[in-house]
Amino acid sequence: MIKIKLSTLLGERRWTQSDFAKKTGVRPATINEYYHEIVRTMNPDHLNIFCKVLDCKIEDLIEYIPDKEPLQ
Repeated sequence: MIKIKLSTLLGERRWTQSDFAKKTGVRPATINEYYHEIVRTMNPDHLNIFCKVLDCKIEDLIEYIPDKEPLQ
C-alpha cells in the first residue's frame, strides 16, 4: 500500500488545500485527490513541486507500507 501524507504535512503547517494550490500552481481538484489519497496516477512533476513547496523529501510525502499477505 502507498500512503500519501499530504494531509498530515498541510495540517502541520496549518495550510488549507486552497493555500497549497495557490503556492504550487496545481489545480485544487488535483490537490484534493492527493489529500484524500484517491489519486490514481502520481505525476512526478506534482511530487517535485510538492516537495519543493513543503521543503521535504519524497519519503516525507509518500510511504510504502508492505502488504501483510505475501504475493502468490
